[in-house]
Amino acid sequence: MTRLLLGVTLERICKAVLLLCLLHFVIIMILYFDVYAQHLDFFSRFNARNASRAHSFSNSSRPNAGAEAPSPSAKPSANQSATEKPLQPCQETPPGLVGRLLIEFSSPMSMERVQRENPDVRQGGKYTPLDCLPRQKVAILIPFRHREHHLKYWLHYLHPILRRQKVAYGIYIINQFGEDTFNRAKLLNVGFLEALKDDEEYDCFIFSDVDLIPMDDRNLYRCYEQPRHFAVGMDKFGFRLPYAGYFGGVSGLSKSQFLKINGFPNEYWGWGGEDDDIFNRISLNGMKVSRPDIRIGRYRMIKHERDKHNEPNPQRFTKIQNTKMTMKRDGISSLQYRLVEVSRQPMYTNITVEIGRPPPRLARG
Repeated sequence: MTRLLLGVTLERICKAVLLLCLLHFVIIMILYFDVYAQHLDFFSRFNARNASRAHSFSNSSRPNAGAEAPSPSAKPSANQSATEKPLQPCQETPPGLVGRLLIEFSSPMSMERVQRENPDVRQGGKYTPLDCLPRQKVAILIPFRHREHHLKYWLHYLHPILRRQKVAYGIYIINQFGEDTFNRAKLLNVGFLEALKDDEEYDCFIFSDVDLIPMDDRNLYRCYEQPRHFAVGMDKFGFRLPYAGYFGGVSGLSKSQFLKINGFPNEYWGWGGEDDDIFNRISLNGMKVSRPDIRIGRYRMIKHERDKHNEPNPQRFTKIQNTKMTMKRDGISSLQYRLVEVSRQPMYTNITVEIGRPPPRLARG
């Protein structure tokens, strides 16, 4: 009798384990096909749109009518047909967004591949939607030194995302010349001025580290009524905001918001502190930081070792406490640098600058 009861009990346990395994398998398959379906839906819409354009092209009696990517030198004709409908403003939520994205860094990446994948991007890393009028003109600024490997992946993912978001944009790599201590915030100040020299119509500025890739294209790279912090949940922080005042990774300010806070501080040499100073500047000027939903504002970081000459800044905590006293004199109004070179590459514009070195520390005694 005891053996019979034991056998029945073991049979029930086995059935329960089998059911749990089956349930786990079903959940995994649902999640997999959810992501797969989103990608399939996007590519279906993409193919249908291309087929429609090809059909209109073949039926048109005028050369280049309905072409997706005219040559950069092509200009609209002064005597266009009066029956052509004027372009409408791009939708607030672009219809071609995919949603969650599969981000990985194991596949080999080359700049040639990035160029093949983005034939509509113009020299210098610029793009403008052809089927609607973008609401803003966005300059994307990346502080940079010795990160060519990361840049390839960043361009590989971000160009398609930005095009789906119907953004009129230009990508600027702000490359620090020499091997002195790195200064992220000062490079971004330089990028702000140099981008406006290149195109004075920029009214929105996105500041992004080169090793951060958004995991959802619904995280729209544009400016808002309040300064925007895009990188809400990084994988290195467990997809959580590390603390309420965090403003690092990827952020965005309109031209007027940036000038209101006197830009970014120039005196944070080395790693850390400048993003907290920027958060303080925003708060002290009566603005609030806006963020996307935590489920949309997720990012993957390309793993790497700490850069040489970008060691943690031991003075950062003292400086953060003094933002109120320093922000009027330290910022875009006091920026000094030497422009070394501007090089317009197919997928981005490289701006190499010399920004000096940190002042010598006073000896304690």
